[in-house]
Amino acid sequence: MNDAPRIRSIIKRTTLMVRNMEKSRRWYEHVLGMTTWLDQEFIISGEGIAVGSKGDKTHLVIMKAEDDKIGMIGLLQWLDPVLPAPEIPTAVNYGLPVFVVETDDAAELARRAEELGTRVYNKRHEFTVTGARGEKRHLAGASLFDPDGHFFECNQVLSVEEPRIS
Repeated sequence: MNDAPRIRSIIKRTTLMVRNMEKSRRWYEHVLGMTTWLDQEFIISGEGIAVGSKGDKTHLVIMKAEDDKIGMIGLLQWLDPVLPAPEIPTAVNYGLPVFVVETDDAAELARRAEELGTRVYNKRHEFTVTGARGEKRHLAGASLFDPDGHFFECNQVLSVEEPRIS
């Protein structure tokens, strides 16, 4: 396997199924500061996504953060027929993603999430991690859920200590 040529891949977007497009869009705008990059209704072909059926009517909104190519989040709502939704998760479990967000104000993200009535697991906590180059990263974090139970670990860099060279 190590002899195979390297394949170049970039994860551009993660698309999340949502129950209520406007509620979800408002959350991503107000809490994470994202903007709408695309807003489109379309009919499912039955070939590209492993959910629903050919002919289903959907609504896709792609939210953009700081980059035009990576880190986007798609919000996908089934309009016709409406797909039954499971209960909203209140904890992380197998099959559920953990989104990691870098922010300049973790506590403010938690405040805004509470303001919109979504679950905040932790408003603010400080911790230290060792980075890939051996640096100590001192962070403030907040942990929260979007309206559909997707989990976000929001980290604010407080300071970085570079490794000491002996």
